[in-house]
Amino acid sequence: MKILMLTPYLPYPPSTGGHVRSYNLIKQLAKRHQITLVCFTRDHNTQEQVDHMREYCRKVIVFERGRAWTIPNILRTGFSPYPFLVMIYYSPEIRERISEEIKRGNYDLIHVETFYVMPYLPPHSLPTVLVEQTIMSRVFGHHIDTEKNWWLKPAMWVDVAKIRYWERHFWKAADRLVAVSNEDAGIMKKMVTGLDVRVVPNGVGEDFADIPPKLHYNHTILYMGNYKWIQNWEAAEILATKVFPIIKKEIEDAKLVIAGQFPTPRLKKLESESVKIVELADDDRKGVVSSYLNSGLLVAPIYGPGGTRLKILAAMASMVPVVTTPIGAEGYGATQRESILVGKAPEDLAREAVGVIKNEKLYKKIAFSARKLVDTKFSWEGISQNLEDIYKEMIDVKK
Repeated sequence: MKILMLTPYLPYPPSTGGHVRSYNLIKQLAKRHQITLVCFTRDHNTQEQVDHMREYCRKVIVFERGRAWTIPNILRTGFSPYPFLVMIYYSPEIRERISEEIKRGNYDLIHVETFYVMPYLPPHSLPTVLVEQTIMSRVFGHHIDTEKNWWLKPAMWVDVAKIRYWERHFWKAADRLVAVSNEDAGIMKKMVTGLDVRVVPNGVGEDFADIPPKLHYNHTILYMGNYKWIQNWEAAEILATKVFPIIKKEIEDAKLVIAGQFPTPRLKKLESESVKIVELADDDRKGVVSSYLNSGLLVAPIYGPGGTRLKILAAMASMVPVVTTPIGAEGYGATQRESILVGKAPEDLAREAVGVIKNEKLYKKIAFSARKLVDTKFSWEGISQNLEDIYKEMIDVKK
């Protein structure tokens, strides 16, 4: 098949969940299909990173997405029916360039990651699959709930209403709609009556696929994330200020490592003798793996909804037991106190963390059960085959 794939980012380096997903799917699909990647780069992306994707793609078409918070983007959003999330990708030549590519490329189908780049597709007759990595109206709705500056909320409500409208519009417009978890699929079906949603889950990043099964029990607590993402900086702050102090009272030698890309100034201020902030470059894949292998427990106070968190799959593959919230546990099929530990409030999370640290038998059980779960259900080879089956079904319907 000849596939035109549109993503809101350059998939390499795979530094966030969306990047990991697109990068690994492209690598798998490229073994059997010709892929043209249309993507948006950021200021920190390099030509070498673009060239890396050309190793797997027949062609890479790049549009530059500059800084999000600019006066033109804000003004365009104010006068547009589209939300800010769509308008930050605006460029006058996008639709024309993609239209020319579709006319020349003789493509079999179009694959789009996230609804918010769908408006930049020109009119076409190709079958289109839309993949929602998370439900963005829920993500930003949660952000409103936690926003302390009340005077920002009216504008945020308007923008979330726009997101919710266009989500539903493009979900219905796509030939096939894909979610990454059964939980998200169920919510999408409730939002739009009669919607057909397939599930193609996330998988384990390739850096974690071949890690030897080995316990590394210790008292270091880890949180990993890209802190440009709302849920990550929120979770890290809750962990450092509400969960870890309780753990520290029970486990005197406990240490907390908050690692990842682009830590916020507020996070950096939380560093102390017991709390270490480790800033990783977006292409430092060895640093990410090392952070897991040097830690004894991943604690993820995730309260922002949607998707599946690849940090949790990475921890499971590394045999680092996971303590998280019911929302954080969505999408894996993990069982409480068998392959994962779940608590609602920060106090619950701290209690689960202390309990598993003090109980090496439980620690071992969780670690081995989680690793088995990942090995059997979350390989990219199998996941890409599920996606290919959807492609074939779409093409057969169009014939």
